Amino acid sequence: MSVEQRKALETQTMALQALQGELAKIVANRQKLDSQLQENELVHKEFEHLNDDTRVYKMIGPVLVPQDKEEAKANVEKRLEYINDEITRADQKVEQLSKEQEKASVELFKLQMDIQGINKNQ
Repeated sequence: MSVEQRKALETQTMALQALQGELAKIVANRQKLDSQLQENELVHKEFEHLNDDTRVYKMIGPVLVPQDKEEAKANVEKRLEYINDEITRADQKVEQLSKEQEKASVELFKLQMDIQGINKNQ
């Protein structure tokens, strides 16, 4: 294996590992968003069961502060919209990175085959 081939192999391997690391981060973030989505959907459903005169509180630091029910419900709805947008963005990024990872894997495999082919000829 020549020096150029070794460098190309190392470069391609490092690029593939970087893509795998980035993909793992995005997937972990996506799972976190799923958890937040479930939690906020649960809160949103609870608002439907509340009476009009029910008091709603918001935790700010260690203190519970009274909040208008409609304002709190609107905040949860906005949060749900934001989380859904982030999930869509994460899914698109996962798809993009998966394609890039597949391409990098194929290129690495071709490079390895070329090196083995050259070694067999020598």
